[in-house]
Amino acid sequence: MARRHVVALTSNERERLEALAKKGKHDGRSVLLARALLLVDSPPEGPGWQTNSVTKALGLSPRTIERMKKRFVEEGLDQALEHKPLDSSLRDIKFDGAFEAKLIALACSEAPEGKRRWTIRLLADKAVELGIADSVSPMTVQRTLKKMKLNLTGKNTGKSPRR
Repeated sequence: MARRHVVALTSNERERLEALAKKGKHDGRSVLLARALLLVDSPPEGPGWQTNSVTKALGLSPRTIERMKKRFVEEGLDQALEHKPLDSSLRDIKFDGAFEAKLIALACSEAPEGKRRWTIRLLADKAVELGIADSVSPMTVQRTLKKMKLNLTGKNTGKSPRR
């Protein structure tokens, strides 16, 4: 199988990575990535380590190593050692406070006819039926209720606790 991204370090880059991995105070992720780059380097005297060997030696996932190699080849050494935080604006928030409030109000209401109490699935189906959300999984309902410390099996579901 052909390797996708071949890392070929210059002598200056190799010295910089060795210094980073051995001396000074650096965050652990940068040190691990520096060590991984040193291991996957393809020096003139022979091929570098295989990704599988580096994962076993350093405890990094193969995907992390492949991404690091890709960043090194495409963007350079500094970008390969940098950890990019996830952009939180990529996903819209589907279930906000208004959704939670309506769901809690629904859970506190009387159970549907023929049922003794609300179940997670019943709440999820009813939330979609009432148009509170376009679609909602039972796990989302469960997490919301747990976050609000609402117990569907208690006798005083949704009401003030007994004193």
